[in-house]
This record gives sequence, C-alpha cells and structure tokens, in this order.
Amino acid sequence: MKLPAVAALLVLSTGCVKKKDYDALQAELESTRNDLTATLAERDATIAELQQALADEQAEVARLQAELDKLRSIYEEETAVLRAQQAELLKDRSSLRARVEEVKAALAEAAKRKAAAEARVAQFRDMLDRFQALIDAGRLKVRIVDGRMVVVMATDILFESGKADLSEEGRKALAEVGAVLASIPDRSFQVEGHTDNVPISTSRFHNNWELGSARAVSVVETLIEAGVPPERLSAASYAEFHPVASNDTPEGRAANRRIEIVVVPDLSQLPGAEDLAALTAEQDAAD
Repeated sequence: MKLPAVAALLVLSTGCVKKKDYDALQAELESTRNDLTATLAERDATIAELQQALADEQAEVARLQAELDKLRSIYEEETAVLRAQQAELLKDRSSLRARVEEVKAALAEAAKRKAAAEARVAQFRDMLDRFQALIDAGRLKVRIVDGRMVVVMATDILFESGKADLSEEGRKALAEVGAVLASIPDRSFQVEGHTDNVPISTSRFHNNWELGSARAVSVVETLIEAGVPPERLSAASYAEFHPVASNDTPEGRAANRRIEIVVVPDLSQLPGAEDLAALTAEQDAAD
C-alpha cells in the first residue's frame, strides 16, 4: 500500500511531473490512507464489541457470586436461629430439616450456575484466542448472540452474488476456520446461511431460503474437507428473516448477507438438564 506514495516521490524527484499526474497520485494516496483508516476503525469496533460481550459475561459471574453470598448468609442466619430455638422446635424438626435442605439445595444450585457462567467466560476467551489471527486479519468476527458463541463471516468474500459456489478466497478463509474448529474438542457447530431481502428467482434458487441453505451446505462441505468431523456439523437457512441491520441501505444489506457458525451449547450442562433427562426416561419406559 506504500507504492503510490513512493511513486509520487519518484515522479516529483524528476522535476517533470504533470499536475494531473500529481493530482492522481495524491488522490490514490488519500484513498489508500482512507482505506487503512476504515480498516483500523472496523478492527477497533470489533475489539470493543468483543470486550463488551466479555464484560457482560463477567458481570453475570459477579451477579451470581453476589447471589451465592446472599444465600450463604441466609443459610448461616437460618442455622443460627435453628440452634437457638432447637429446644422448643423439636416437634417441628422434620419441617425445619426440610427448610435447611432447601437452602442447601439453593446454595448448590447457585454454585453450579456460577461455575457454568465461569465456564462460558473461559470458553469465550479460548475461542477469541484461537481465532485472534483471523479476527486481526478481518476475515471474521466472534460474537455472543442470544447467549451463544457465533463466528460471523460476510458472504461477499465467500460467494458471488446469487451463487452458492465458494470463491477461491472463500475456500482459503474457510480452510483456516475449519482448522481452528477441528481443534476444539467435543463441540458441535451449526452453519447458518443468512441473506438480504432482495428477492431471487433463478433456475437453481427459487427464493432466499434455498440460496441460504445451499451456501450453508457449501460451507459445511468445505469445513469437512478442512478436518472438522461431519458428525459435529449441521446446516440451516434463515433466508432474510434474521437481519442484523436495516435492509434499506447497501451497507445494511451487505451486513445481512453472512454465514454464521454457531457453537452449539451443551444442553446437558444447563440447569434442570438432569430432571429433563429423567422425565424423558420415564416417558420412554411408559411407551
């Protein structure tokens, strides 16, 4: 990107530069400077967004810690009261024991939720570390969307308009992404195809649902080639119905044309998962 500036200096040094040539070189230099400024601004915005997402998760950890401390204080207060009134409350021993068990269960649940939140923060940090080189290169962004970790790639660098065949640049970018995803153990990924709201009707694609689906499948196939186990991948299309920006501007439509690779949450780690599993087992036994 420094070539225009060097060329301008060489031409000036000859003493024979024409004004229009100088102006052209000056304009090209200014354009290059503007491009660099825009790239740096976009990178800074991405960093700020990721930092905010990380701050939100850390705030959740702090909130759960406060809740845990509060429950621990309640437990200690309840225990002190029980000891002081033990003599006169012997008849109600069973109910008091039940109350203690409820508080203990609440403490255990709060501790479990705190540990889960801390694990999500650690996973997010790990994801950022693994993708940092690609983030710095401007190839993708990592975001928290509806509580899920999502890798976002603009389709404009992956596909030509209205097509689902990956460009050479797109294949190279996905090969790098696939190598990172393959290194993340025991996690599944859903590839989601998103489009803008511009209608499409071709011999291959009758609507944006089909276009988004075909693009998602193309990405899945390329990730498999890059080493991601196929059993850990799935594909989905949201067409134009999950926009992240207004479709009223070219910039907004470009933002909406994207591929999102979602890290599928492990439902077995969610609160109540054991109860749901037991209920499912009961239903299976009844059938």
